Amino acid sequence: MDPQLKWIQPGGGVICHFELAWGHVRRWWLKTFRRDYVRRMAELRKGDFNGCPHEVLDSRDVKFFRNQGGYHWEPADDPFRWRDKIPFARAGLCELFVFSLMTFGPAMALICWLTCPCSAKLPPPARIIAWLGATTLTIIGLLIVWFFRNPPRAIPVAPGQIVSPADGKIVAIDEIEHDEFFGGPAVQIGIFLSIFNVHINRAPVAGRVIGLRYRPGKYLNALRPESARENEQLAVRMQETEFPFRRYIVRQITGAIARRIVCWLKPGDVLARGEQFGMIKLGSRTELVLPRETALKLRVQIGDKVKAGTSILAEFET
Repeated sequence: MDPQLKWIQPGGGVICHFELAWGHVRRWWLKTFRRDYVRRMAELRKGDFNGCPHEVLDSRDVKFFRNQGGYHWEPADDPFRWRDKIPFARAGLCELFVFSLMTFGPAMALICWLTCPCSAKLPPPARIIAWLGATTLTIIGLLIVWFFRNPPRAIPVAPGQIVSPADGKIVAIDEIEHDEFFGGPAVQIGIFLSIFNVHINRAPVAGRVIGLRYRPGKYLNALRPESARENEQLAVRMQETEFPFRRYIVRQITGAIARRIVCWLKPGDVLARGEQFGMIKLGSRTELVLPRETALKLRVQIGDKVKAGTSILAEFET
């Protein structure tokens, strides 16, 4: 585990700090007015230590510190498990709520005012500007809702297939002569995610997490090749759970707009092919690095559009 990874969003962020601050108020309210609930959650809690910097009363308290291990609840005992089933990224629910208030709230207020008799004397130019403002805010709000969507995906099950770790467009396929993690040649596939893509990251294969590496950096446009070298990034190192135990790297990279990497993995976690493990908020780049073997056959080329967990990027033929 990279010692820099103290929580699942290493780059920080105003809204997640707001959510953590709200947690202090929520815990005080629970301990004051819902003591039976707190007692029941403590009885159902698993784990032998607290990996969070604050008190843990229910699963909401470990949301940002899932990668630190410790306290957790079985799915059947977690009263907030239903949030994983809604069609929006759970890691971005607070952003979705705040940005919706900032866009739909003022838009609705403007529309109500414009349709109210009290605005009848408003000059036509001002009325047009107000309607344009309401329309613009509504469109921005809809784009934000669209960005945080989390649609279900049908995951391929054939052996040897490697699925895309992200939605987006293939912008680079590079041959690497020698990669120290693989101990030999490798292939690196770069995927650009626009603000219109789903930003959930998924595991390309069934595997075990054997390491995470985080590097702070710049926020260059993710379309630029140098962004892969200079931008903030987090590399998830995986190894297949079945023979021949090949290794893979999925690299989350920020962009000019997307400045928040989210990854809730820790070494030892086992992922199924296509399982969600994180996201990058608001436009970014994801790279997949594969070991270069004779049996490896690429199934994509530059310019192809792919979907996380569904599109097959490559496969190892037997």
